[in-house]
Amino acid sequence: MDWGTELWDQCDIIEKHTQSGLELVEKYVKFVKERTEIEQNYAKQLRNLSKKYNQKRSSKDEPECRLSSYQAFLDILTEMNDYAGQRELIAENLMMNICIDLTKYLQELKQERKTYLMDAKKAQQSLESTYKQLDSSKKRFEREWREAERAAQYAEKTDQDINATKADVEKAKQQAHMRAHVADECKNDYAAQLQKYNKEQNQFYFSDMPLIFNKLQDLDERRIQKLAQGYMLFSDTEKHVMPIIGKCLEGITKAGTNVNEKNDSMIVIEQNKSGFERPGDLEFEDYSQGINRASSDSSLGTPKVSIDPWKKKTNNFWLFSKRSKPTVTEDFAHLPPEQRRKRLQQKLDEICKELQKEVDQSEALGKMKDVYEKNPQMGDPASLASQINQTSQNIERLRGEQSKYETWLAEAGGRGDTLRYKAHSFNNNGANDVHSPDGAYSDESTPDPSQAIYAEFDDDFEDEDLAAPIGKCTAMYNFPGASEGTIAMQEGEVLAVVEEDKGDGWTRVRRNNGDEGYIPTSYVTITLNK
Repeated sequence: MDWGTELWDQCDIIEKHTQSGLELVEKYVKFVKERTEIEQNYAKQLRNLSKKYNQKRSSKDEPECRLSSYQAFLDILTEMNDYAGQRELIAENLMMNICIDLTKYLQELKQERKTYLMDAKKAQQSLESTYKQLDSSKKRFEREWREAERAAQYAEKTDQDINATKADVEKAKQQAHMRAHVADECKNDYAAQLQKYNKEQNQFYFSDMPLIFNKLQDLDERRIQKLAQGYMLFSDTEKHVMPIIGKCLEGITKAGTNVNEKNDSMIVIEQNKSGFERPGDLEFEDYSQGINRASSDSSLGTPKVSIDPWKKKTNNFWLFSKRSKPTVTEDFAHLPPEQRRKRLQQKLDEICKELQKEVDQSEALGKMKDVYEKNPQMGDPASLASQINQTSQNIERLRGEQSKYETWLAEAGGRGDTLRYKAHSFNNNGANDVHSPDGAYSDESTPDPSQAIYAEFDDDFEDEDLAAPIGKCTAMYNFPGASEGTIAMQEGEVLAVVEEDKGDGWTRVRRNNGDEGYIPTSYVTITLNK
């Protein structure tokens, strides 16, 4: 069934219906635009929320960064930021695939509909014009025919009048004949116009208008089909990003499962353990015997007097008392012993890394100078003098700082397991050092590029003969062993104990393959040999 056959006389209805359909498309486009704005605002608010709680991210030096609960929260903020990105992608795809595409298609439909309605209007005007010609011809025929009848009656009356002359009779007959001839011409013209109109009317109702109505029907059906596709895209656009959104949500779930309360507790201990001994009992001061104060040296469990300013205060230590903030010093003497050792070792590692960069740069400059000397066309060796001199000064400065911090670390009771350089990088002997004191490059001691920059550990690990195990231990928790001098272990793994905990919370162990390193004592159960 088609409109041209069934709705041949409903031109106004068809025009109104197609206009209503186009308005529905406009309404849907407006609806999707508002949905897009909602998505964009939602994504913006999510990004601002993530930024708000992430803008005060602590540096890696701050204690909270190592806690799994803190890191999990940062992971959640990251996933929420990615989730916001997917909401922005939804908004962008809705705008591109629905709003822009449907708006463009809508303009094409409007123009096409306008063309069809103009064709219908022209056909209607043409038929009306033909009808006007027909009506005019009919009226003329009617008028002329009446005039011819009157002329014929007048000629007959004149012919019967005995008083009329022959000339009058002849004139009346000629007039009647002329009028009859004109009436016949009008009759023929009317008949021709009627035939023309009927033909055009038949063409209008059975061909022209049905064709236009069928074209409008096809336009409307294409509009409906396109609109249906837009409806489906509204859902498919979000379905397309659902897997990625699911991964974001899985990442949030994973962040929660990665939280390890036991490990966080151990990290808090590791970061804040002071190394102090608990205060001993106070002695009874018997004033009745005239003794002003009992000596505390003989008290059981009372710590000995130490030059350490923190230990001097242990007798007056209160667990929840507020302490005034100590003055920060370069040697970290303001920190408790355990924390001081860690900070000194960390600072020493940083100096070593910086020193190695300067050594590498100095070596590169030396090689470049040697190339310039052998090939003057490539550059002037003298142009490198200032850089070589500056690098040498930086190396000497960093060596001084390294020596200073090594001394402080030794005073603090450190193990000396800080990263150290190979001898060729630190001695002042020109035969072994890659740079002579004047900063010139020497080919005699060029190190093998594959040679390790750092020795792994201190003298304890450089001994050729491995120390005999004094026991064994079983890991209760996983330990990543990310720090220098430590060794990774898995829960349930059995390791040989090489050195007991010296009071700093670390035990030295060895695997069957010979790998050695330190692990947290609280992470294992230890069984010593008898």
